Amino acid sequence: MNRRQFIGNCSLLLAATQANSLKASNNLKKTMMNQLKVIHTRAAVEREKLRFPFGFKGAFLTELWQAIAYVKGPSGNYGIGLGTQSVLYGDADTFAATDESTGNSWMLDVSKAALQWLENKSFPSPLEATERLVPYLREEGKKITKRDNLHVNFIYNALVPVDNALWMLYGKTNKVASFQQMIPGAYRPAFQNKNKQVAVMFQISYSMPLEAIAAAVDQGYFVFKIKTGSPGDQQTMLQQDKDRLIEIHDCINERLTARGIDQSIYYTMDANGRYERKADLQNYLDYAKKIGAFERILLYEEPFVEANQERVDDLPVLIGADESIHSEADAYKKIELGYKAFILKGIAKTLSLTIKIAKIAHENNIPCLCSDLTVNPVLMEWNKIIAASLSPFPVVNMGLMETNGDMNYVKWQEMKLRHPFPNASWTKVQNGTFHLNDDFFEKMGGILTTSPHYQKLLQII
Repeated sequence: MNRRQFIGNCSLLLAATQANSLKASNNLKKTMMNQLKVIHTRAAVEREKLRFPFGFKGAFLTELWQAIAYVKGPSGNYGIGLGTQSVLYGDADTFAATDESTGNSWMLDVSKAALQWLENKSFPSPLEATERLVPYLREEGKKITKRDNLHVNFIYNALVPVDNALWMLYGKTNKVASFQQMIPGAYRPAFQNKNKQVAVMFQISYSMPLEAIAAAVDQGYFVFKIKTGSPGDQQTMLQQDKDRLIEIHDCINERLTARGIDQSIYYTMDANGRYERKADLQNYLDYAKKIGAFERILLYEEPFVEANQERVDDLPVLIGADESIHSEADAYKKIELGYKAFILKGIAKTLSLTIKIAKIAHENNIPCLCSDLTVNPVLMEWNKIIAASLSPFPVVNMGLMETNGDMNYVKWQEMKLRHPFPNASWTKVQNGTFHLNDDFFEKMGGILTTSPHYQKLLQII
């Protein structure tokens, strides 16, 4: 090859390289999201009474506050986010330290502090906004509550309406066409499914009447979530949990027999971190074997107090981690300890943290399900779109989520009308399952659609 040919070939190679670089740059621009900027915020709240005291973590709730956050961008786009406040879930010690209304007002003040902090700030996405907000709010939360040991889950719970408002603004600003498209690229592989069915975990609280459980069997529910960790000291708790289990198990069996139903029934248990020793949990599981309930146990959620660092891979059931995961480091630690399922709570700990935990789970073949916080109908869809996008949960082979607002809120039917698509078929449970169609995925369950009710409440229309 002579010098002229060499130079000519180099010129062709350079031109091709430049063309490829330009093409790659254009493709990158197509996938890049616009910067998230907030110029104005607002907050509101609705207080919703419960039908009867709702018990978990050894205590009881009588009402749940629905916090509403509004964030507006410079282009006029805005996001409205909802959050169901549960001080008992977020920090049981803080719940016990004051009256229920004061605890809720503290949490609402933390949400308002987050909104005020956001004004006139910009971020690549809600992920970065939430990352920066958490340490700031931990200090603000201590000032508001006057509690130096305020649990970080209290902060995350307070951040849910703010985080959801940011995600709505982010989605509108970037004109996303699907939930998957809204998720930043590094986290997207964990959300690539479109489950056409999501099984509902029917929650059984400490005091739910047996008649309600029998009615749930009649309605076709087949996954029952049993609240354990009853009030009292550890031995009182254990005995009450056993007594409650045989009561529930016998009730379900009697109803199945009476109706001549031959159906697979599954149990999950959730102690919300009440058991102090693995030996007591093993005692409970041994009792489940004795009464014939063990074969139905799909998994046991969050059995131990956070101080308990015992391994769980020698227990005979799938053990799931829930509120003890406050960070990516916590998720890795739980995997090391033998936890083989994660319970995602985007409606309690923000979507921003949830997608990080889901990524770790996906990379380590850890199945996930979505747990409830007795949330309102709109937040139920935020939970559902996550459950629908995850890999199917083993054994049931479909998405898996909990929802219990219908059995707990006094005004549930009225609350349903605040949903942007209240009559959509995918908002209704049929035989213990949500059946999801193309309309659900196209509308993303309505999570980016503004409800007129909340527009009026915030006085933005």
